[in-house]
Amino acid sequence: MPLRVTFVAAARSSSLLAERFDDDRPLDQAGWEEVQRAAPELVPLAAAELRYCSPTPRSRATGDALGYGPLVQLALRDCDMGRWRGLTLGEAMAREPESVDTWLADPRATPHGGESLLDFISRVGDWLDTRPIEDGGRIVAVAEPAVVRAALVYALKAPPSTYWNLDVRPLSTTVVTGRAGRWNLRFEFPQSARA
Repeated sequence: MPLRVTFVAAARSSSLLAERFDDDRPLDQAGWEEVQRAAPELVPLAAAELRYCSPTPRSRATGDALGYGPLVQLALRDCDMGRWRGLTLGEAMAREPESVDTWLADPRATPHGGESLLDFISRVGDWLDTRPIEDGGRIVAVAEPAVVRAALVYALKAPPSTYWNLDVRPLSTTVVTGRAGRWNLRFEFPQSARA
């Protein structure tokens, strides 16, 4: 059986309009409440043999609140946004509109002085490809939505521009199955819909 990796997008730490690059704020009250509402569906994932998370406070707190006791993985950190760290997309656009346009159009561009989109996708993909392989092994990883998007682009071998067309919501789950270099996206019914 293939390896099964379930990504759980971290709960939010702010409204979606206030999302910031390299956001390292903890969960806000709304985020904690969302975790509590989603817990019945997400807690069973704690049965995975390996449990990981991004190093951000909200990823760690989400994993801990769900009882995963996740191991922090630096490779699952958000994209390094250089001097745009802590800014919203709108703030970066107001300061450097041409640089933002370049960054959005060219996956190799690093106008912010940080990591390119292509390097970010590759880093997350390398992490995915180096997971311990056991037949039927299960892994759960709580990560920032951007990390989940990067993992999907990598798993599907999609063009980097696909990254901009993926919408990963807080506390959503995404499952990929397979082995290094051979990943498949898997769609499943929630536990509550199975009868």
